[in-house]
Amino acid sequence: MYRVADHIATVSFAWNSELSVLHDIPIPFDEDRFRMHSYEDFEANCDLKGDLYDVLGHMKLVDGQALTERPTIDEAKLATTRHIMVHVQSHEGPVMKLYLWDQAATDFCKKFKSYENTPTVLLVTAVNTKRLGGNLALSSMSPTRVFMDYDVQPTIDYFAWLSSNPEIAKQVSAEVVTKRETMTISDIFSYMTLESAKDAFFECTATIDDVVHGSAWYYIACTGCHSKATKGANSLICTNPRCVKDTTAGVAQYRAKISVYDSSEQGFFVLLGDAGFQLTGRHASELVSSYFEANKDKGPDHEVPVPEALISIVGQTHKFCVKVTDHNFSGNTRAITVTKILPPETSSPTKGSVDNAIAATSMEAVQTGSEVCGPSKSRGDSADEESKRTFDSVDPEKVKRARCEK
Repeated sequence: MYRVADHIATVSFAWNSELSVLHDIPIPFDEDRFRMHSYEDFEANCDLKGDLYDVLGHMKLVDGQALTERPTIDEAKLATTRHIMVHVQSHEGPVMKLYLWDQAATDFCKKFKSYENTPTVLLVTAVNTKRLGGNLALSSMSPTRVFMDYDVQPTIDYFAWLSSNPEIAKQVSAEVVTKRETMTISDIFSYMTLESAKDAFFECTATIDDVVHGSAWYYIACTGCHSKATKGANSLICTNPRCVKDTTAGVAQYRAKISVYDSSEQGFFVLLGDAGFQLTGRHASELVSSYFEANKDKGPDHEVPVPEALISIVGQTHKFCVKVTDHNFSGNTRAITVTKILPPETSSPTKGSVDNAIAATSMEAVQTGSEVCGPSKSRGDSADEESKRTFDSVDPEKVKRARCEK
């Protein structure tokens, strides 16, 4: 239970409670009452799961776009991602990331577009304070409401202050805008158990200690969208209903499960599409073709064993961009999808980045703009979901655990 007001009493309703309109109320109640807090207050109450506070400030970025020109909000994208991220600064304090979800995101979009001039002041009520990748972040909750420039008295007063301090509105903190969210494997597992968790991308540095055997390391994909293709009566059929190809020739794509570990935990990552190519330097289709050329006695339904190119990655340490989805939140699987491998020059984490990684967070962090750890372009969502179902049946005990003690 979260507290959204300073009242000392709590009123509970039973299933048979009856409500009626009360006229001629002897005690006046404010229609709107806000509890604005500073960055320092948010920091002090971060992760305490006690109160939901209101944040008032001016917008620096909307969905990764500066307000120097009116930002464009893609409603089609919003309908899919169900969130929008706003960088907001309260007076002269640090810039904070504010994640608006579902109805709050929709309300923000409608209100933002309703203004003839680009709005700058933002008041969001009932936000939850969490630490994500060592940074403070704010997330909307179900009772969240959104106000802008001239909607209520606090925004009017703030707008007047901002107008008298134009240099504040022009400042942009590059560190806040560009810093990536980094988590340990343990952090990601903790995030996956939270009720408020949503699809999210994170960066995680880990060492590969084995490639899982006993299940296919590739799948046959549609040549158009790279979703899984299944056998039809006379040809392969794409399983993605949005794909324009009714039938497809099919091409092998990576879907390999690897065992990884870091200083906090051991887990399983699933390599899809380009992520597999980035690690091995060879396309899955090339490896499959080479195998059948060398083993002409094998039929087309024969499962190609794990190639040496994949086995050779054991022992390597990389910084992975990973994605967690509904399958992780429902408990169906703890295998985490890898969308890309980050360049070697950014692969070595500092001790501080590991020490500051969060132990648990309810933030729904999907990175946008310059912070995107986007999905690989060489696979479809159907392949991602299929990999979760396939690898859920693999026995983790079959994977050898490398010793990480020194």
